Amino acid sequence: MRKFVLAAAAAFVAAPLMAADLATGDEIRAAVIGNTVSGGMADGSTYAEFYDADGAIKADGYTGEWSIVGDEMCFDYGEGPGCWGLMIDGEMVTWMNDGEAEGTGTIAAGNINNF
Repeated sequence: MRKFVLAAAAAFVAAPLMAADLATGDEIRAAVIGNTVSGGMADGSTYAEFYDADGAIKADGYTGEWSIVGDEMCFDYGEGPGCWGLMIDGEMVTWMNDGEAEGTGTIAAGNINNF
């Protein structure tokens, strides 16, 4: 019983911290826009994308559009937008959807791959 109570208390405390760790729209804009983010998603796919200030996503072999809606970053690769919250820790980002980490990445200043 004691383990259950401790686990329940830890879950109760961790949930608000996770929500508080999500970046605001302004924090997302400051950290990501004008930079390249490279990483991997939970489905095993990898990416390296430059997020241009004009709303364009530039990558190797594809393009898209980004926008910030509220406190989420949205992506449209021609099939309709999908949005994610971001946890940002220095140069590291975690893409969050419905409270679940769906990917991670590293921010590098500028268009390092010359997309």
